[in-house]
Order: sequence, then C-alpha cells, then structure tokens
Amino acid sequence: MRAHDIRAALVASLVSVCASTSAAWAAPSDAALAARVDRVLKTTPLIDGHNDLPWEIRDRYGNAGAVDLSVDATTLPRRPGAPEDESPLMTDIPRLHRGRVGAQFWSVWIPATLSGAAAIKTTLEQIDLVHTLVARYPRDLEMAYTAQDIVRAHKQGRVASLIGIEGGHQIGDSLAALRQMYALGARYMTLTHTSNIAWADSATDVPLHHGLTPFGRAVVGEMNRIGMIVDLSHVSAETMKAALAVTAAPVMFSHSGARAVDDHPRNVPDDVLALVARNHGIVMVNFYPGYVSSDSNHYDADLAAEKTRYNAPPYAGLYIGQPEKAKAALAEWQKQHPAPHVTIGMVADHIEHIRDVAGVDSVGIGSDFDGIPTTPDGLEAVDKFPALFVELARRGWTDEALAKVAGGNMLRVLGEAEAVARRLQATQSPSAATIEALDVTVAGKAK
Repeated sequence: MRAHDIRAALVASLVSVCASTSAAWAAPSDAALAARVDRVLKTTPLIDGHNDLPWEIRDRYGNAGAVDLSVDATTLPRRPGAPEDESPLMTDIPRLHRGRVGAQFWSVWIPATLSGAAAIKTTLEQIDLVHTLVARYPRDLEMAYTAQDIVRAHKQGRVASLIGIEGGHQIGDSLAALRQMYALGARYMTLTHTSNIAWADSATDVPLHHGLTPFGRAVVGEMNRIGMIVDLSHVSAETMKAALAVTAAPVMFSHSGARAVDDHPRNVPDDVLALVARNHGIVMVNFYPGYVSSDSNHYDADLAAEKTRYNAPPYAGLYIGQPEKAKAALAEWQKQHPAPHVTIGMVADHIEHIRDVAGVDSVGIGSDFDGIPTTPDGLEAVDKFPALFVELARRGWTDEALAKVAGGNMLRVLGEAEAVARRLQATQSPSAATIEALDVTVAGKAK
C-alpha cells in the first residue's frame, strides 16, 4: 500500500471513529432515556386527562366490587358470556403504578341517548362507582379535588383520582344538577359528546346552534364560578370558539389531537390552538388511532362503509338478514385491507405540533384508555405511558418540558380555575338561569 493510501485509510478510520463517538453522544440509549423519564415522573405527577374505566366496569361487571383491579387485568380469566373478541381492560392498579400515573381523570360517561332525569340518575351512579372504586383500594387510589390534592397523593405513592363528566346532556339542562355534581367531585365537564345537545353543538353532528346558545354561555359562566373546568373535546370548532370567547378560566381538551396532523373533526384546528394559548388552556393528546393517523382515520371510514354495504338494516345491505355471511365478508375484506400501522411517534407528532402552535405550556396527555377499541403500537395500556415520554426525550425534549406535558400544565390549569372560582364567588351568587328562560326554541332551532 502506498503512503498516501495509508494516510487515506487512517483518515477514513479516524472519521468513522469520530462519527461513531458523536452518534453515541447524540443518541443516548433507551435505558438512559427511560432513567431520565423515571426521574421526571417521580417529581411531577403524570396526569391523564381521560380514562373510561368506570363505564367498562359497569358494562362488563355491573359494579366496582365485581372485578379485582389489584391484579394485572391481562391475567384475569375471561368472564362468563363475554364476546369472543373482548380484550382485557387497559387499566388496573399494578399497571397504573408501572406506568407512573400520578393522577387520573376518571370519565363518568353515559350514553348520549340518555337525557333529563335518566341522564342525571345514571351520572350519579357513575360518580358513585368511582368513589366506590377508590374506597376499595385505599393504599393505591385517593380522591382528589384540587391541584394540591394531586401533589399530596403523588408524594404518598397513590394515584390521585378525579372525575370528569363527558357530555353536557348529563346535567339535564339544570345548573343545580351541575353544582351538585361538582360537590360530588366532578372537576370538568365536556360540553357535548357525539351528538348536539339543546345548548351546544358536537363535532360529530350536523351544526344546529353554530356554537353555544344563551343557556350554553350561562353554563360556561357557572362552571367558571364553581371551579369546574370547561372541556372542549367532542365539541364543534364553532362551539370551541364560542366557549373560549366567554370563559373566564382556562379550558381543557381532555382527549383531543391536532387537526393539522390528522384532519378529524374530533381534533383541534390551528386557529383554535392559538386561542387556547391566549386562554392559558391545555390540549391533552388522545391515543385513538383514528384521531392520531390520517391513514387510520380514512381506514375507519372505509371499514364503516363496508359494514354498511354488507348489512345496513332494515332495508339495505348485500347480506341483510344473513349475519354469518356479512361477518365472513367483512372478515375477508379486513384480511385484504389490514389496518394502517399507528405508532408512538405519531402521537408525539401531535404533541409537538400543539407545542409549536400553542406553546409547551398548553399540551398534556389524555389517553382515552378503556374508551377506545385499539391503540397505537406500544401504547396498549396504562403501563405504557413512560414509552411516550422516552420518545419525546429522544427528540430532544428537556426534563422541564417533559414535566410540563406530564402533569405540570394540568396542575397549572386546575390551580388557575380554582383561583378564578374564588374570585367570582366573592361577587356572584349561584346562577338561577334556566334553558326555558334563555333559549326560545322555534322549529327545533335555539334562537
């Protein structure tokens, strides 16, 4: 080998060594990132904005005493009569601890088809289920009502348990019912669920009010006064803007993504994200694949179309009245059209987009566990939360920023809502507004 060839080989070798060293320095191992995340979550409670376990318990077992959450639910035997495709619960005590969950908003969702007294009754039963659940596991769970309650429970190694109402239909158009639900522990209310209600429009229904009616604005005002956070997940963009225009306290989106990343009506448009930043509110990112991935969103629509094509009672469908044929045809279609791959990185993309538009102080986590049938790979249950923060750390997020997303931002929102309530209660009495007095209904449209 000639001298210049030897020198060239030495230079190439040195460059390779330097590149390897640089790469090792720039890309810490997953173990090192996980250790960083663990340190962050030991000092800052990870707060999940939305978990539907209470209804899953009611639907599957009837009551909180009929299922043992002290063990990993994946080890429980299949319950008698369960559907063949029923998956294990995504939530239990051991996995909450493994997932470093410091606080959980338990959704007291009820079907949107319920209204009036039936809705109020069923909501009270769900609130009672949460209290019963927490009382059953006193070493692991603790009811929380304030930001300070969360901090205290986290320091004691318990999961602070808060309650979120998932739909304005649940108060039966009664501000008195709203106040009593707050007294029982509800700390946010989603203004609608999947359908419009008498005073607000849903994101997934045909616009009726184009935002909030006068009574809807009164509901927001009373929520501000008592300290219940206005949750704008599930509502239309017009309703989001209407609520942001009248609220005196920060709002939250308990389980929504960024519409610029996945153009689904359940997600938040950029112009609303800018308003959220000015409001000091928070968008807690949902894990449902259809809200995370545009490909998954389109796949869900195609799957729904196929189900309709095969069986759409009472008049349409290739195999109407032939459930076995319809089932086989759908299975074959799904075999030929596998669901798109949805990843932790895609969830992180939503978090980063919200950060880029609304700021790092306006983003959090709202999983929707036990309220969704599927999840991104690697986020299958409550024990997987740290993996998402490892992904963010891998992308260069600082410990301070990770702590804000984990729970710091939600603690601030809660604290500010509490401060606004104290201020308003010093000068305002409980609202006596009624929907009958404020909203005149003509031909089904609130004026």
